[in-house]
Amino acid sequence: MGFIQLVINVDSKSADKLSDIFMDLEALSATVTDQHEGTALEQPLFNEPGYEVQGLWDNSHLVVLYNNDTDIRQMVDSATEIFGQKFDYTVENIDDQDWVRLTQSQFDPIKINDMLYIVPSWHDSPSSTATTITLDPGLAFGTGSHPTTFMCLDWISHNVGAATKNVLDYGCGSGILAIAAKKFGAQEVSGIDIDAQALEASLSNALINKVDIKFGLTDIVAGEKFEVVVANILSNPLRVLAPALAKLTGGKLVLSGILDTQSDELIGIYKQYFNKVIVANTMDGWVLLECSYS
Repeated sequence: MGFIQLVINVDSKSADKLSDIFMDLEALSATVTDQHEGTALEQPLFNEPGYEVQGLWDNSHLVVLYNNDTDIRQMVDSATEIFGQKFDYTVENIDDQDWVRLTQSQFDPIKINDMLYIVPSWHDSPSSTATTITLDPGLAFGTGSHPTTFMCLDWISHNVGAATKNVLDYGCGSGILAIAAKKFGAQEVSGIDIDAQALEASLSNALINKVDIKFGLTDIVAGEKFEVVVANILSNPLRVLAPALAKLTGGKLVLSGILDTQSDELIGIYKQYFNKVIVANTMDGWVLLECSYS
């Protein structure tokens, strides 16, 4: 049996409302993504400590899936009546296939550098000598493919080792940065987030990778100082969190999730707390900042 999918390009509020409407109309799934994903216009939205996402993408891409024996016209008419206005859509027929295998085929191992690979559980590691993090794509942000995560992983692989006393992953998402820090030898590693789903994913991924990491809400690190703090979040929360992040940092603070057009402003803010703030890396319009006291 095949499937039918409705493809609807709408604004943030409409995407949220329509996805709920179609799920109430017995859709198999309703998925919302950024219309501009993978382009310079991509709008990053991550729910991280200190930043509450108010909605979906301004230009959202809604895909609604039904069985192919569904009266799709009736579903659209019903949704239109509930929604209160008409909307543009396209209909696509999808052949029945092995969806698990199809999804898995879209995710290959990610090479960060010669020292580190991120490998889905259904793949073998491409290298017998590099450090490997086993990580499957999931609901929590952070698989290593996005430039912000990629640059953090690269930094960790070159700067964290057995001599590193402790590391904090601030806004841990999938836990990938904390896991990398532990695998490269950090003695103690903690990860914090405000999203229960992210913490659940982080704990699961740490278990899969056989590393011991303390994950929890922000209060688990109250009063502590860390030799390395990595915050892969967005510029808005980074503006607000500067005093808190500086208070947690005893050595170096690594900031990611910053567009190159925002770097000068963020450098100016963090120079109020650190003696040295430099651009440590750039990638596809994103910037990695490194802050230190010396």
